Amino acid sequence: MKQILRVLVGSRAHGLATEDSDYDYRGVFIEPTYLFHQVGDQKPKITDWMEGEKQPGKTDATMWEVQHLLNLASHCNPSILEVFVAPVEDYYGSNLGDELRQIFKYIWYPQGVRDAFVGYGLNNRKKLLENKDNRSAKYASAYLRVLWQARELLLHHQLPVNIKEHKCECGDSLGVWARLKSWRNGHFTSGEVIDRCASMTEEVNNAA
Repeated sequence: MKQILRVLVGSRAHGLATEDSDYDYRGVFIEPTYLFHQVGDQKPKITDWMEGEKQPGKTDATMWEVQHLLNLASHCNPSILEVFVAPVEDYYGSNLGDELRQIFKYIWYPQGVRDAFVGYGLNNRKKLLENKDNRSAKYASAYLRVLWQARELLLHHQLPVNIKEHKCECGDSLGVWARLKSWRNGHFTSGEVIDRCASMTEEVNNAA
């Protein structure tokens, strides 16, 4: 397994972290081609996951084999598309990771973004309403964030990662960031989240 890319994602990349937030990373690795064509039951690894210790500021990392990553990217998976634009932590001495990120503009398409990002948002809405793991604030902010990212990608062909620092043509980045920070701190009602996200979903549908 040869690693070619690691990027920072999650709240620390989005500009929404607290001092107790985890460090979340995603990465890409390559397996030798012959492993995919060998005879037998043993298959090459296509994902790898590492969870840090259960404590504030721990590190979680998820990696995908490049072929598997590209397959997921072709379906506009929001978590995968962020790999192409999130802050780079390491290229592991190779230019392959940089070359991979250069194809971002060719990998996504409007209908795929609409379907995948809205679906991701609805999954977070479900977890919000269930108060899954007693983390409703996380799911409330993720619901709005991913829809806003979809709108920016569809309208301006940019997938923003750091919401606070993103300069969007609509001029509302700081307003979205302030709302997300407030929701992350628990200052929301479920009705407020659903209403705001329904409006954003309509904007995403119109943009697609």
